[in-house]
Amino acid sequence: MATEFTASVDIDRRLYRHDIAASLVHANMLHRIGVIDINDLHKIQHGLQEILADIESGTMQWSTTYEDVHMNIEVALTERIGEAGKKLHTARSRNDQVVTDMRLWLRDEIDELSTLLHQAQDALLNVAEREVDTLMPGLTHLQPAQPVSAGHHIMAWHAMLVRDRERLADCRRRTNRSPLGAAALAGSSYPVDRQWTAKELDFEQVIDNSMDAVSDRDFVMEFISMAAMLMVHLSRIAEELILWSSLPFSFIELPDTIATGSSIMPQKKNPDVPELIRGKSARVLGNLMSIMTLMRAQPLTYNRDNQEDKQPLFDTVDTVKSCLTICTHKIFPHMRFNRNLTAAMAEKGYTNATDFADYLVGKGLSFRDAYQVTGQVVKEALAHKKSLDSLPVDQLQSIHPQIGEDVYQFLSLKSVVASRDHIGGTAPAQVRAALARARRNSP
Repeated sequence: MATEFTASVDIDRRLYRHDIAASLVHANMLHRIGVIDINDLHKIQHGLQEILADIESGTMQWSTTYEDVHMNIEVALTERIGEAGKKLHTARSRNDQVVTDMRLWLRDEIDELSTLLHQAQDALLNVAEREVDTLMPGLTHLQPAQPVSAGHHIMAWHAMLVRDRERLADCRRRTNRSPLGAAALAGSSYPVDRQWTAKELDFEQVIDNSMDAVSDRDFVMEFISMAAMLMVHLSRIAEELILWSSLPFSFIELPDTIATGSSIMPQKKNPDVPELIRGKSARVLGNLMSIMTLMRAQPLTYNRDNQEDKQPLFDTVDTVKSCLTICTHKIFPHMRFNRNLTAAMAEKGYTNATDFADYLVGKGLSFRDAYQVTGQVVKEALAHKKSLDSLPVDQLQSIHPQIGEDVYQFLSLKSVVASRDHIGGTAPAQVRAALARARRNSP
């Protein structure tokens, strides 16, 4: 019972490839410093390659008797090559072995996630480019505020993912440091060459302090923290997709491949995939709390608590990868704006009121006075159930005499959007410039 309780092989065996890679380098280092001879090195190399092939083919027999991936591989190696297999663990501990494997594994996953993020960014750029001239209401407090280019809105999504990819790259630097050779906690009495093994495994540097090397899980916490922020971004995007595709909005059409019907209401088209993305964000946020709680009270150095660090890490990676993949290939390329409807919605709510105030500022009023006059104009429009640009000029002049016929050229939605013609603005020219910059700066 205790053996099954302490076993982790069902979870951590996905580290097998990195465990074998690190073991091959460690064996080479042991030979370089004279601890094992060339014959034993060759036996270890050949045996580990055979075990790798067995695992890849699905013929490896995993056993909870040997607790984890590391001991399963070591026992299998010794059974194949005999005494030489027992020499592999010289000058290392499972403490530095497991964290070496985890860093190698996470580094590869970070690289894959970076590629997926890049693909998601490209997919959003394509949507934004297609919708540069699409008008829609920009919202604050979920109320119509000002008209914007739909492409500009999509570029805001893109900006979120750009920051996520920057954070991912930064996280990779601290992940890519070698603990190998720290052994149990104090280092090794053998003359291990940690710089050589680090270089062979493509680590950027060696972790200086052996106690920190085996007990540190900052890189796991940092990664899951970064991933949680990414999932918050994907959840916000999913929420907008859900709102926009709902009947009260109807801004977009989502493809049937990511929606389902109701089991009882045949007219329904439910945005299941975006809802699941929104829901899965909770898993990653929970994983962040889990790993933080796991580490919060651990004394130095290694404690068996850290066996529980892999499940939240693995689940986070799997969840983020699946969400990014479906966004990139199933959602972003196939979402379509109902352009006439979004433009009509942008007309509602007096989203050009700020531009009316700006027009009055151009006539010499202070902005606060212009703001008050515009408020009166909006009340007049509401009372007559008209838009600002459909109120007759004499009616406008009864509110303020400096309002002239030229006001109407400032109030059309295209004029309003085009007037935000500065870097970061919603003017189509600026959105196209932002698209060009994004494509240039996207490695």
